[in-house]
Amino acid sequence: MERILDKGRLGALVAALADWTVLAPALQDGLWAYRPVAGGEASLTLGHPNTVQPPKGQSFPQREVFFTFDETPDGQPRLTPLVPRPAPRVVFGVRPCDGQGLTHLDQVFGEEAPDAYYQARRGTLAYVGLACNSPPSRHCFCTCVGGSPFGEAGLDVLMIDLSDRYLVRALTPVGEALMTAGQGVLTEAGAQDRAEAQQRRLAALAHPQRAVAAPQAVPERLKAGFGSALWERLAQPCIGCGICTFLCPTCHCFDINDEVASQSPVCGSRVRTWDSCQFPDFTMHTSGHNPRPDLGARLRQRVSHKFQYYFENHGVFQCTGCGRCITACPVGIDIVTVVNQVAAEAAAMQPADS
Repeated sequence: MERILDKGRLGALVAALADWTVLAPALQDGLWAYRPVAGGEASLTLGHPNTVQPPKGQSFPQREVFFTFDETPDGQPRLTPLVPRPAPRVVFGVRPCDGQGLTHLDQVFGEEAPDAYYQARRGTLAYVGLACNSPPSRHCFCTCVGGSPFGEAGLDVLMIDLSDRYLVRALTPVGEALMTAGQGVLTEAGAQDRAEAQQRRLAALAHPQRAVAAPQAVPERLKAGFGSALWERLAQPCIGCGICTFLCPTCHCFDINDEVASQSPVCGSRVRTWDSCQFPDFTMHTSGHNPRPDLGARLRQRVSHKFQYYFENHGVFQCTGCGRCITACPVGIDIVTVVNQVAAEAAAMQPADS
């Protein structure tokens, strides 16, 4: 299903989606973030760079209570599960790299051991993507890690900017339901609209981006470079803030803790919070031993997980090329540079006839 939406009627489309809570990128305190949108909000636009945070927090929040615990009047332990039951939500303006990231989270939290908390939120979410006519960041590199500026993975609807209007394309049954709800605002798409959208797609693919060199060889080269001294040198500026992982659309590591509010009677909550492989205590054992005791080992873990380990398990890179970790790193660590330098060193050390 393809339709046309005049840009001036974007607010009317939101108003038509009365059964959903709508979120869209908004500029607040100088930062682009997803915010609730009131029905018919006239100021809603989608001409934004990428948001500072990806939309992963909608299905995998930074802090989440699994259950509360306390004692009954007769002193018996009592657990109260808190599985979420959110109302239906639709997130507008999701870039294709973030849509691709959602597919990785769905794989992690939905395949071998489905996560009830993630699934409860994910099942009420719809994602309306916005194709990238040009890279929203100078650090974008989606095309060399299996993505596309017009990618459809993980999205229910894809909107393509045609200057004064959008070509709106349903990709899933959920997307078709959204477009049916907004059918009074949408008009038929013609051959000229589709041809212009195709021209935009081809122009976007031709736009220069950052590049991981010889990506098909990267997993084996990172494996060969496991013991390289480059890891420590490239990680030396790292301050362990974890921003690279917290802003990543695919990072999903977490910690689980019991927060005790009272000792007598005992009561509290079991809470899941995001964690980061870049934190010094991420792999700290109870014995005090830490198998990743230095900056180099922690950087190697993050990069290898995305470009080697996940690839070996699933056949795709875990990085979607959004470039957030490069943009936000306070000390300028660049994951593309790290991958390229370690891979190039490993390639140079291989025998000529290999």
